[in-house]
Amino acid sequence: MLDAIVIGAGPNGLAAAIRLAEQGHSVRVYETHDRPGGGSRSAEASVPGVTYDLGAAIHPLAFASPWLSSLPLDRYGLEWVHPSAALAHPLDSGDAVLLRRDLTATSQTLGVDGERWRELFEPLIRNAADLLDDTLAPAHLPDHPGLLARFGIQALRPAATFASSTFTGPQARALFAGLAAHSFLPLEEYVSAAFGLVLGMLGHTTGWPFPRGGAQRLSDALAAYLAALGGELITDTTVTRLADLPPARTYLFDTSAAALAQIAEPQLPRGYRRQLDRMRQAPGVFKVDYVLDSPVPWAAAACREAGTLHLGGTLEEIAASERAVSRGGHPDAPFIIAAQPTLFDPSRAPDGIHTLWAYCHVPNGSTVDMTAAIDAQIERFAPGFRERIIARQVMFPADIEAVSANFIGGDISVGRPDLRQLFTRPVVRRNPYTTPNPRIFLCSAATPPGGGVHGMCGYHAATAALQRLARDRSLSVRGT
Repeated sequence: MLDAIVIGAGPNGLAAAIRLAEQGHSVRVYETHDRPGGGSRSAEASVPGVTYDLGAAIHPLAFASPWLSSLPLDRYGLEWVHPSAALAHPLDSGDAVLLRRDLTATSQTLGVDGERWRELFEPLIRNAADLLDDTLAPAHLPDHPGLLARFGIQALRPAATFASSTFTGPQARALFAGLAAHSFLPLEEYVSAAFGLVLGMLGHTTGWPFPRGGAQRLSDALAAYLAALGGELITDTTVTRLADLPPARTYLFDTSAAALAQIAEPQLPRGYRRQLDRMRQAPGVFKVDYVLDSPVPWAAAACREAGTLHLGGTLEEIAASERAVSRGGHPDAPFIIAAQPTLFDPSRAPDGIHTLWAYCHVPNGSTVDMTAAIDAQIERFAPGFRERIIARQVMFPADIEAVSANFIGGDISVGRPDLRQLFTRPVVRRNPYTTPNPRIFLCSAATPPGGGVHGMCGYHAATAALQRLARDRSLSVRGT
């Protein structure tokens, strides 16, 4: 009998399998697609020789993750690319604000708010490792309660209120708004400021790097390390019923909450399954991958120093865009998160060819084509952009869900990350990775700390499973 079977080979599923295998347990992972990775996979574009990322492109949390960063993934082909600047946020003035690892350099570009930005992020940077340990975990008695309390006073606030009351100039307000908009929440909603603080902190400490050659390299490295530990990975296999799997002492699901309820239906109480089905989804994403005949012609030359770009203008504009999406609308000027990997990783395209990865938020399950709106928003900050386009790869929310079934309706957060669901996802339980069945665990981003390529959901779920396996071993020894 296997010690553990993991359903789903996304970053969390692989992280869980590795955690178990490192402790000497026999592990087998089943994956629907022909390659591991879930939302961290790459593919070849319609233009030969061009690689683009199907889901996540930039990986600040993977690089900073307390678990993934401890693994020897460099031995298995993973190499990180660090752009000169983590982020660029262009404005209509023709200038751009850059988020650099150097706090002083960033502060100097923020005018009247430079000193305030420094005062805000200096303590976060100084305590970054401790903060990540406590925030990338379920609700618990923190190891650093005073630090977490001070962080929480700021983090629980609405991002719009926080930015407008903390900063006076448009540059810092816009920069923070773009960071907070990664939350998929309206910026008037509580806890949205937390995303701005954490992502800003990472930009100043470990940066916002990405894997050389594409996101697939991270997933392949995780799979290779698992194999080196003796773990198995079986691809092209969709699990629809738990009864179809071989016997195992524990089962870990790197799936959505709804998929867990469906696959393990006979093994879970009806009331618990109903709770899983009631988990609320976040907005979806509409994504366009561009192939260009030259780099994006940004009006602000400084944009070419950044791997990631936030395109949305001012705090007020970004807030309006996210508010519209939360109300079921499709903004004419959407907030866009973009990445330009080929400026720093030429291995992804033939000489002279460049790529741009870009997405905006849309209502969950939307079928509205946002291509023209995304084109126009990029053109706003890069006049002449449309003339550089060789090809586009367009992905509606349904296409995003096809990349990973966990992304229901294009929800790459795997559940709305609001105050109600941030630490109690998918249901309220003392240990959110456990289920009423002591042999079944949930290890996906449907558990804390939620979305993002960090592997911490898998790590914490595997820790819970290890406790179960230890009890089984103890009982077996006593029985013998």
